[in-house]
Amino acid sequence: MSVIEQAKRTDPTLEKLAYTVIGAAIEVHKQLGPGWLESAYEEALCVELSLRDVPFVRQCEVNLMYKGRKVGEGRINLLVAEKLIVELKAVTALAAIHTAQVITYLRLTGCHLALLINFNVPQLRDGIERVVLSLS
Repeated sequence: MSVIEQAKRTDPTLEKLAYTVIGAAIEVHKQLGPGWLESAYEEALCVELSLRDVPFVRQCEVNLMYKGRKVGEGRINLLVAEKLIVELKAVTALAAIHTAQVITYLRLTGCHLALLINFNVPQLRDGIERVVLSLS
């Protein structure tokens, strides 16, 4: 199944949630522009999501398990409504490792959709990547 077909099968409430988060990120980018640290964008996006009454957990800890044992932990920038992962970057360009990181978070949490958002772009639409966990 292609990524497009999987995206079409995504829960409509999850799609609406993703749309809302993207709108909030666009507002943050419109106000701040590119060139700031990732932490500034994270803080501003949290403010914007709060203003829109969108529930989220910031710096959500996920445990890395290996054969039933915890061997490490990671932190997701934002877990929105317990079902949408939002990973923020402020880099020259997104790299394959950023997508791989988000796929790992999807697998660890059982979530099916993540938004990888790079704020260091002239137009934010060029910095948003949807990552869908394959259902097969």
